[in-house]
Amino acid sequence: MDLNEFMNAVFNFEDYSQLLPLVTNSLIAGAVLGLVGGLIGTFVMMRDLAFAVHGIAELSFAGAAFALLIGANVVFGSLLGSVVAAVILGVMGMRARDRNSIIGVIMPFGLGLGILFLSLYEGRSANKFGLLTGQIVSVDTVQLNVMLGCSLFVIVALLAIWRPLTFASADPDLAEARGVPVGKLAIAFMFLLGLAVALSIQIVGALLVLALVITPSAAALRVTASPRLVVGLSVIFALVSVVGGILLALGGRIPISPYVTTISFLIYLVCRLIGARRDKLGRTKRSASPDIAAVKVTAV
Repeated sequence: MDLNEFMNAVFNFEDYSQLLPLVTNSLIAGAVLGLVGGLIGTFVMMRDLAFAVHGIAELSFAGAAFALLIGANVVFGSLLGSVVAAVILGVMGMRARDRNSIIGVIMPFGLGLGILFLSLYEGRSANKFGLLTGQIVSVDTVQLNVMLGCSLFVIVALLAIWRPLTFASADPDLAEARGVPVGKLAIAFMFLLGLAVALSIQIVGALLVLALVITPSAAALRVTASPRLVVGLSVIFALVSVVGGILLALGGRIPISPYVTTISFLIYLVCRLIGARRDKLGRTKRSASPDIAAVKVTAV
């Protein structure tokens, strides 16, 4: 494949206006999932659960693959797998060391089950591939309604526990001493995280769900320390990544996930450069301050 063929496969906007109505549901779902991912991703970073997201995604993939095998609703299968994984991690993995070891057990088990179910499935190969890398036109009206309902539930529930969850995420020991139900909040948050991961898989696939749940929040944390700005920027970055990825993928012949992950990574790279420059300027000012003070003392 030469350069022209590659560019034609990645970016081809012929008949773009005719193709755009085909992804209306995907655009709506992507915008909603960007909001969910940006909100919940902030707490994922605060609670150091990036590895857990990947573990949940693997079992969600297994649930979706099993639903595909038996002819059931793939969204419900994905949700079931995610919720089971999230509850297991929430109940058994209270400490970071225990949680990481449990994730290390769940990930290969879920991936192995998913591969087994897909190997037994005799339907379209595109359906198999879409569970791993996402499909741009895979969201029908029924799936969209389920995703909107689950997303609304996640957002409302997250807002309801926002203050105590923030306290428990920032300093769990102090929060527990103040009477905050840290254990129950952990299980509740893992349940909401499982729902968010399962919903995200419908767009970007099981393998690259981190780009939607983790990367936007990680990018926001590089440029600001304000909790409100972190949440706002995380949501904006997630929305740009998902919606932009869908619009770009419509003009190519490859799955949607490379577009979403590339946009998300570029946003993170820019934010990291901005953060590094800001830190460098901060160190320069701090190192210059003692010299200025010394000059003043000498002058006196």
